[in-house]
Amino acid sequence: MPAHAQRVEFPGHSGATLAARLDLPGGPVRAYALFAHCFTCSKDLMAARTIAADLARTGIAVLRFDFTGLGSSEGEFASTNFTSNIADLIAAADYLRDHYQAPSVLIGHSLGGAAVLAVARHIPEVAAVVTIGAPADPSHVLHQLGSSLQEIEDKGEAQVVLGAKTFTIRRQFIEDVRRGALREAVAAMKKPLLILHSPLDQVVGVDNATRIFLAAKHPKSFVSLDRADHFLTDPRDAAFAAQVISGWLPRYLAADAPQGDEPIEHVRVMETGVGKFQNTVQAGRHRLFADEPQSVGGSDTGPSPYDFLSIALGACTSMTLRLYAERKKLDLGRIQVDVSHEKLHVQDGVAGDGVGKIDCFNRVISVDRDLSDELRAKVVEIAGKCPVHRALETGSRVETEVRSRDEP
Repeated sequence: MPAHAQRVEFPGHSGATLAARLDLPGGPVRAYALFAHCFTCSKDLMAARTIAADLARTGIAVLRFDFTGLGSSEGEFASTNFTSNIADLIAAADYLRDHYQAPSVLIGHSLGGAAVLAVARHIPEVAAVVTIGAPADPSHVLHQLGSSLQEIEDKGEAQVVLGAKTFTIRRQFIEDVRRGALREAVAAMKKPLLILHSPLDQVVGVDNATRIFLAAKHPKSFVSLDRADHFLTDPRDAAFAAQVISGWLPRYLAADAPQGDEPIEHVRVMETGVGKFQNTVQAGRHRLFADEPQSVGGSDTGPSPYDFLSIALGACTSMTLRLYAERKKLDLGRIQVDVSHEKLHVQDGVAGDGVGKIDCFNRVISVDRDLSDELRAKVVEIAGKCPVHRALETGSRVETEVRSRDEP
């Protein structure tokens, strides 16, 4: 199962077709998560994409969809409300249950966070819930309507500009969110809860996080998204939220077994579709990201290709020295290997590859003991026998073939 985002559709609460993306991991799926976006947002918000990609890296598939009348989904937004959002979430959970596996995780951003809190107890398979910048009361969203709120109440509806778009908001929406008290639902949820909120949130104040936390039963956790705005528009804030969620969730899910029914004996690397260079990497049962620094157009969500080469050399060196030390009963203490990479010009006194430059890996080995000249030389000698060192120095043969993914 390659790591990628599939476009899927399913009927929402009104029968309108809802547009969704299913982010799948680069191996067997450990669990499924359902992501609910913020008020008038869409499934394609950068924060949603970042979180989905990071969870997919850890083996968790994420279904993110546009609520009725928003994004690429069909239907009339003016006829929707908080209750219909909950119904759309249940429809999404039913879709996952019927076609894949029921969601074990609910994640909601802003009003989507309030929706997942309200619906969690109605989806029995849910094992954990995450909210990001969620209001403690759905009616909090009315603050975004400003002076239009009175017009809606007086005339029954009004055109409201939210962000760069104009939406028709009707009186029934206002009446519905005012009825949507969450305290009882949160108290009765009885699911592990992770609350993420920024103390600088100007849309939904951090006091909402306090109210949700106090209403919830244990186990519950709160993490401050310090310096972040409500929409996590800074990629670093979105990446931090994603990493926190990915680190918290495994405690409440079944053990990961990415080998599963699809054993992968080699390394598989595939684009995630997030950012310009981000790739998901599966090496046996281990999953991680590869990326490039922001300075060259990447998102800096994982080591670069040359970083991975340096990691391989450093790890192999450390392991080779550890085996030697144990065999010789030599106390080296803890071994540390620092590796850096640079390109050297041929004219600097090294043999080139015909294009004027050669790769040079600078390795510094540190051990927790005093070193005699003899022992220092022996460490250098043994490090030179590291298999990755030899592969880099002697050169390797790379054989390449190209095929369609549909080919056997």
